[in-house]
Amino acid sequence: MNELRNIFRNIMGIISNFSPTLNSKIYYFIKMHKKLNLKNPKTFNEKLMYLKLNTYKDNEQVTKCADKYKVREYVKNSGCEEILNELIDVYDSVDDIDFDKLPNKFVLKCNHASGYNIICDDKSKLDIKYTKKKLRKWMKSDFWKYGAEIQYKGIEKKIICEKFLDTKDGNAIADFKIYCFGGKPELCLMCLERNFGKPKKYFLDKNWNLIPEINNLSEDEIKSFKIEKNESLDKMYEYAEKLSKPFEFVRVDFYNYNNKPILGEMTFTPAGCLSKQYTDEASIKLGKMINIK
Repeated sequence: MNELRNIFRNIMGIISNFSPTLNSKIYYFIKMHKKLNLKNPKTFNEKLMYLKLNTYKDNEQVTKCADKYKVREYVKNSGCEEILNELIDVYDSVDDIDFDKLPNKFVLKCNHASGYNIICDDKSKLDIKYTKKKLRKWMKSDFWKYGAEIQYKGIEKKIICEKFLDTKDGNAIADFKIYCFGGKPELCLMCLERNFGKPKKYFLDKNWNLIPEINNLSEDEIKSFKIEKNESLDKMYEYAEKLSKPFEFVRVDFYNYNNKPILGEMTFTPAGCLSKQYTDEASIKLGKMINIK
């Protein structure tokens, strides 16, 4: 199965070389079971696809902010340096990494992709040989080609090492993803318990109210929601507004670390513009919030 999947990904990568639009149409049909409407996009996924293929194509600022290393410069220039996680080191190749010099806990990320992360919470248990093998594979990968996520194209590949964000209870750190439309943060996706298989996800408005049509929750689930508002959320919204100003859409992702916002990344194509987590009503509602120029 993995071999067939890799063959398919390689074929789609070849298609991206000459037509990112065709790649997107094929993936969309396979995932969503309908044709991609780029002439008159209406749903959230369709409008993200349009932005990806048109507005954000060859956009240096989008590419810079999609780059998990260079985004740090953008954040500093935006007056938000305090939300950056501690950078331990940056490497041009796997062979540059001296694991003996790294702390017991750390995170390694490739800057040119989504999901190319290695989270180490105990270096004594880390399979360094396997880790290097995985990193080499990722560094050889032109990630942008697989789903025609053009914002990653042209990024100078690097590996960054950042501080491991610990929690007192040992659970995965809470993740808050702020959806910004036209430079305005409008809603938040809160992700909890990501280290327990299937994470808990809640879409919330600015007043910490569940958005039922987006969450697709039952009445009982809505009534039983009793999670208190995070103390640092208002700050997250403030930072998200500063960082999202130049973009028609971007999701600004934060971690809550000791009641302080720490930037995770800036995401321009959530789920590769192929998310199936929204109801039809929610997909149209979110789509209306994106203005196609």
